[in-house]
Amino acid sequence: MKTNFFLLSILISFFSFAQTARVKGIVFDENNNPIENVNITFQNNSTITNKNGFYLLTIPSNVKSNLKFTHVSLKPVVISLQLKPNEDYELNLILKSNSEQLGEVVVSNKKNKRVEGVITLSPKSVRLIPGANAGVENILKTLPGVYSNNELSTQYAVRGGNYDENLVYVNEIEVYRPFLIRSGQQEGLSFTNSDLVQNIDFSAGGFQAKFGDKLSSVLDITYRNPVKFGATLEASFLGGSLSMDNVSKNQKWTAITGIRYRDNALLVNSQQTQSNFHPRFADIQSYVTFTPNTKWQFGFLGNISQNKYDYQPITRQTNFGTFDEPIAIVVNYEGLEKDKYNTFFGALKTTFTANEQNTYKFITSIYHTTEQEYFDIFADYNIGQVDSSLGSESFGNPKFLQNIGSQLSHARNDLDALILNTEIKGQHKKENGEIEWGLKYTHEDIRDRLSEWEVLNYNGFSINPTGLTPINEQPYVSFTGPLAPFTSARATNYATINRLSGFAQYNYRTKLGNHDIFTNLGIRSQNWQASSQNTNGKNQITFSPRAQFAIKPDWKTDMLFRLSAGWYHQPPFYRELRDESGEVIPNVKAQQSIHFVVGNDYSFKLWKRPFKLVSEVYYKTQTDVNPYTIDNVRIRYEAKNNAVAYTEGIDVRLNGEFVPGTDSWLSFGYLKTEENIENKGYISRPTDQRLKFGLLFQDYMPVIPALKMYLNLVYNTGLPGGAPSYSDPYLYQFRLRDYRRADLGFSYVLTDRARAKEKNNWVTKFKELAVGLEIFNLFNNQNSITNTWVRNVSTMTQIAIPNYLTSRVFSLKITAKL
Repeated sequence: MKTNFFLLSILISFFSFAQTARVKGIVFDENNNPIENVNITFQNNSTITNKNGFYLLTIPSNVKSNLKFTHVSLKPVVISLQLKPNEDYELNLILKSNSEQLGEVVVSNKKNKRVEGVITLSPKSVRLIPGANAGVENILKTLPGVYSNNELSTQYAVRGGNYDENLVYVNEIEVYRPFLIRSGQQEGLSFTNSDLVQNIDFSAGGFQAKFGDKLSSVLDITYRNPVKFGATLEASFLGGSLSMDNVSKNQKWTAITGIRYRDNALLVNSQQTQSNFHPRFADIQSYVTFTPNTKWQFGFLGNISQNKYDYQPITRQTNFGTFDEPIAIVVNYEGLEKDKYNTFFGALKTTFTANEQNTYKFITSIYHTTEQEYFDIFADYNIGQVDSSLGSESFGNPKFLQNIGSQLSHARNDLDALILNTEIKGQHKKENGEIEWGLKYTHEDIRDRLSEWEVLNYNGFSINPTGLTPINEQPYVSFTGPLAPFTSARATNYATINRLSGFAQYNYRTKLGNHDIFTNLGIRSQNWQASSQNTNGKNQITFSPRAQFAIKPDWKTDMLFRLSAGWYHQPPFYRELRDESGEVIPNVKAQQSIHFVVGNDYSFKLWKRPFKLVSEVYYKTQTDVNPYTIDNVRIRYEAKNNAVAYTEGIDVRLNGEFVPGTDSWLSFGYLKTEENIENKGYISRPTDQRLKFGLLFQDYMPVIPALKMYLNLVYNTGLPGGAPSYSDPYLYQFRLRDYRRADLGFSYVLTDRARAKEKNNWVTKFKELAVGLEIFNLFNNQNSITNTWVRNVSTMTQIAIPNYLTSRVFSLKITAKL
């Protein structure tokens, strides 16, 4: 009897499921922005849109259903549908609002991110704003607290951290970057394809426990789920890209695919070094989803990239000195550099929605990179005075050149890395809160051969390495000391790291009188063990409690106050385990940092348009610090936890519609970070970039609205650096010159003009067709990334030659969307 009842229950459940249909889609506002928290109801069934504006609702089939779409600040809409059994129907809506409600809409859409102290960026701005390396990272560099002094690189430092201290997620999947990159011009393409992006969230510190074990920041990117076919093509003098959106007829399969090619020759050839430069950077990336029913969704993220970098320097002239006594260094090169980076990445994400309150996610990923860095480059240095006589045929050229030495650099570096991840996460919604948890296992297998050296020769004398002083009693006794290169590193490593990490956190919302209170409490933990071919490291574990508190007072003024505090650990990745000689030290401990962040959001109207002023004051104290040096973008660690450090600063950002209908912002940051190595005293850290100003400005011509202008301007004070890489940082506390750069872009949208004149014009077949002009380094500022130090034996001095970055460059661009 019980068995029959059980079978009958299953049949009834199956029959009931067969008599339902699904309606799904995206709800937009009048500016085509997705809207969060729109209520969709039918009788007793209801759902709300997520942060992407997406919703999915199960309704009865074969009957007329009236769906009601409501939002606190928008006009309600009722849609009548009658669907077939098991039918998946796509319904995308635009909800309209009154003009006086616009401010409320903005606040409501970004409420959660505002409470968490997360900055949300517009994907459209990312695609439009010009930059030598346009994309998500290009926009990040205009934010307060985010620092970079290399336009050829996509890497960035946040609030005193370095490039290795930033987390990057795509659809909740952690992504990685190559290991052996040593200069910005070698990088090529960032992992993130901006043509595929739906949402961009960024936190510069004090982030929640659900994010991983890094010290500085989180970049959380969501790729879109397409709802219909579309394609975008972009081409410029720097390369091109193609992206496509595809959806199956039954709406269960979706796919977005992007192909990119980049050629940095235009930028690199604007530098002072004349060269034969042949870069080939390309990748293909795809995100595919399958949604068989309302309970399950499967997603696959795949990426294949290949970066080939062939570089043959020929000659270089750098002028410096004073106006009255200009001096030039002329360098003649022989040799070649050939680098290659092949990356393969795949991830499978499964989402199971048990009900409206409980969701589970299963994520598995694999990352494999093979990297090669080979070069033999001989440089011959000559110094002389510059002809400054106006009218002279040789004006600006050096005269009376004197040879002062040479340099031979050699490398045969290879690396093969395999990283496997598997993770389970849960999300449980309560009446006024939410519980999230996760458990993750990671296996890292790295095989690395390091073989590089540098020989310095000045006026026939080979310079011995620092610390080597052989006995020399010539001419009475013949010299028998070793002929050693000035710098040398040789090592072969087989390293493995196994990690088990997890987190749990609780979000709670309540009221204190009429004031809204938001609280987040969480904890992370990681257990790991590193080993090399010679040594098994000890088992280590960390615990990282974190908390956020926010209050929105019941005032007429729209203000929100935030307080974040937490203990952050960064267990060492492979690069942090390898010391300056190339040897792996498995027992390097996790670096620790305690964050304190106090913030305020003030939303207001100026010129009857919405604006927001966001300010944060932060302080970080760090222990078990692993000291490092930065040369261009290459980080070399001591692999010792022999320092302590601190960071303090303030970030301010004002954004809003400076021009009606556009989003622009002005940012300012102050930062001070110092470290104390082995109790020698506090000195500036390599990322101590004191002041930062950033401006992102969008405009258009009122008489020709199809003509638009985009300005990206950054000013950073100089970083500590420029000293010889082998020097003691306590003896050399030089700073590079201030970094000043402005990139300007113009775009003319042909489709806007064509639609205004005639409806049957061929241009109107495109959703968007635009041509543009980009001017990189508008004011032609000479920014330097490092110094090359040349010894003049005759004068017993060292000369610092600035390694300048790119000069002013013009580029054309065309963009087409179908």
